[in-house]
Amino acid sequence: MRVFLNPGHAPCGCPDPGAVNSGTGLRECDVAKNIAVLVEKYLTKAGVSVSGNLQSNSLYEVVSASNNIDADVFVSIHCNAFNGVAHGTETWHYHTSKYGKLLAGCIQRQIVDALGTADRGVKGAVPHTDNSLYVLNNTDAVAVLVETAFIDNAEDEVLLRTKQDEFARAIARGITDFEQEADSL
Repeated sequence: MRVFLNPGHAPCGCPDPGAVNSGTGLRECDVAKNIAVLVEKYLTKAGVSVSGNLQSNSLYEVVSASNNIDADVFVSIHCNAFNGVAHGTETWHYHTSKYGKLLAGCIQRQIVDALGTADRGVKGAVPHTDNSLYVLNNTDAVAVLVETAFIDNAEDEVLLRTKQDEFARAIARGITDFEQEADSL
C-alpha cells in the first residue's frame, strides 16, 4: 500500500495558513505539517510505504502529485474552525467511495478513542455542493480529509498544541486498520 499525505494549507503559512487561533496564534498549517511528519514516521516504522508528503497552496499540485505516483491511500490533514464553541473530530470521504468511508471510519475511531475528542462523525463530500472538497473529488486514491479538532476552541486548541504525536499515532493506526479491514473485504 502506497500512502500520500497532505498537510493542509500553504507551507510556512504563505499565502494561506488556514485557520488560526486568535488567542494563541496556533496555525493550522503548522499543526497539520507537524502531524503529517509524525504520521509518516509511524507508518514507515510499521512497514507502510509513504510515497509523498506534500504541503502546497495549490490543491491541483497536491492532487496531481498523488495521482502521478499512483497512491493507494490519500490522507489530507487539517484543523477545523467555526465559532470557538464547536469542537471535536470529523473525517470526510468522497460520498460514493465504499473504501473511502471505511478509511474515514478507521481514522475517526482511532482519533476519538485515543484523544477523547467529540465524535462529529464520518461525512461524505458530494461534488458541486457546499460540502464538496476538491482533494476528495479529484484524487484517484482512496481519499479522506481529517479535521483533527477545532483550532478556535480552547479545549481542542490545547490538544492540537500538546498532543500532535497522539493525533499522528491515531491517524497512522487508522491507516493500518484500514489496510487490514480492506484486505478482508
